Amino acid sequence: MNVLDQVLNKAQAKAQATIPIERQIQGVHLFQKVKKMVFGDPTPVFVERPIPDAADVPLDKIDVSNPFMFRQGRWQSYFKRLRDEAPVHYQANSPFGPFWSITRYADIVEVDRGHDVFSAEPQIVIGEPPEGLSVEMFIAMDPPRHEEQRGAVQGVVAPQNLQEMESLIRSRVAEVLDNLPVDEPFDWVDNVSVELTSRMLATLLDFPYEQRRKLVYWSDLAGGSASAAGGTNDADEMFTGIADMAKSFSALWHDKAARLAAGEAPGFDLITLMQKSEDTKDLIHRPMEFLGNLILLIVGGNDTTRNSMSGGVLALNQFPEEFAKLKADHSLIPKMVNEIIRWQTPLAYMRRVAKEDTVINGQKIKKGDKVVMWYVSGNRDERKFQNPDDFIIGRPNARHHISFGIGIHRCMGSRLAELQLKILWEELLARFEDIEVVGKPEYAQSNFVKGYTKMMVKLTRKEPATEATA
Repeated sequence: MNVLDQVLNKAQAKAQATIPIERQIQGVHLFQKVKKMVFGDPTPVFVERPIPDAADVPLDKIDVSNPFMFRQGRWQSYFKRLRDEAPVHYQANSPFGPFWSITRYADIVEVDRGHDVFSAEPQIVIGEPPEGLSVEMFIAMDPPRHEEQRGAVQGVVAPQNLQEMESLIRSRVAEVLDNLPVDEPFDWVDNVSVELTSRMLATLLDFPYEQRRKLVYWSDLAGGSASAAGGTNDADEMFTGIADMAKSFSALWHDKAARLAAGEAPGFDLITLMQKSEDTKDLIHRPMEFLGNLILLIVGGNDTTRNSMSGGVLALNQFPEEFAKLKADHSLIPKMVNEIIRWQTPLAYMRRVAKEDTVINGQKIKKGDKVVMWYVSGNRDERKFQNPDDFIIGRPNARHHISFGIGIHRCMGSRLAELQLKILWEELLARFEDIEVVGKPEYAQSNFVKGYTKMMVKLTRKEPATEATA
């Protein structure tokens, strides 16, 4: 490193330590706007067009990064064709650059476990975030940094803590369900899935409860850029929202630090845990890591649970015989939770980069190539799951789904997500005879989040039990 680089790095470090994070983001935003005015905007623009049948597309032209694939319901046939004909498939000309698709279960497991060959850095999405918002997060880090930063917050979802959370989750689920309309249509996504996940996120972060919907909004912003995953958010909205998020979390961080310094007993929320860890106690002075890890925690806590809550309702409506089986035997709920997460696969993939030349299923992968593990395809692989497109409560190997990933990057909050789904269905079945989907669900525009934006349902309340008469 030359002298000029050393001086610039020191100046940048000093600025990051002294200038409020939101001001840094606003400065980057202004710079990017000027840059686009001079050089043009390279952000891809996506226009929805009907996706043809998979059989009508030449194999080398198949591009499963199309952000309308899930919305148009074409994804199953495309991934099946790749699994059968090109399980390690190269797309050279996507809007996100060239990448390999890994679509069979066994190959995905090999890549996900092979962190010594496949790097999670610098991103987990097919594309790249808007320029200037390339945040760092531990899910997109390799060892040893991954373990150091993940370890700082792992305790919040430790088994003992989950036991203590259970009664709180149940009370909040009950409160939401008891205030739902009965015998009239309403949007399940907004009134239940979003509301419950926002409440849980606010609890985990000790975030102001009355502002909890901000967490969901920021999560949607972070995962919805066009350049990263084919979403709809424009750069101005993203920079403004992320700056607001940075300001809010910085204030929360400093408030907690002051209270701890004044002798207040530490809490067990994610911010406090990061402040107590040697590896993350100065994270506030590393703004891209600070933002990245908070984005990771809210996206992980939002999208997985939220879309599984909606996906389970849709699955039971599409497979009414399974719904009848569940109503007759509520002890099936834990098994159903695993099948919901497999069938839904709320986050469709994770990306890796080959650290060296290697071979997957006979296909040569070059150093530096992007490799995309399509969990959504692996969870429908006939080689692993019998009748994989069916929703089957009690499926013997449903727990072997890969929706949470495999290996060192497996989702930290998987047990919490399962607990929330379990409690939701226990409380639902205790109150309602039926939940009917009464309109076609609306889906997110994304190749990363396999999620719902709206789903109209109607609830039928259970008749109160009557005492038998003599």
